[in-house]
Amino acid sequence: MPEDQQQGVVKQFIIHGVTRSGQRFRPSDWAERLAGVMSPFRPGGSGGGPLSYSPYVVPTVVEGLRCVVVDHRLRQLEPLAWNFVEEFARDNDLRTSEREIPSRMRPG
Repeated sequence: MPEDQQQGVVKQFIIHGVTRSGQRFRPSDWAERLAGVMSPFRPGGSGGGPLSYSPYVVPTVVEGLRCVVVDHRLRQLEPLAWNFVEEFARDNDLRTSEREIPSRMRPG
């Protein structure tokens, strides 16, 4: 079993909408744009129309900040897509964090 799926939890990589220097990231819809670009990357056999987000890359608000939550399973599904989101955060000097949630709460 892959490390990202051990013991009934899923790991998530969170990109926060604030730079390491504390500036709010712009434009204000950056999270929706990033998630939109990643929308084709979905679990095998899953539905979803052209105007829906991938369950692996979801825009949300955490503690009042726009964020994008990226499921670590994206790394196995499409390593280049995983690299893209990591590099997006790094290139824009955005704060990131990791968390684990129970697998019953994860997509797919």
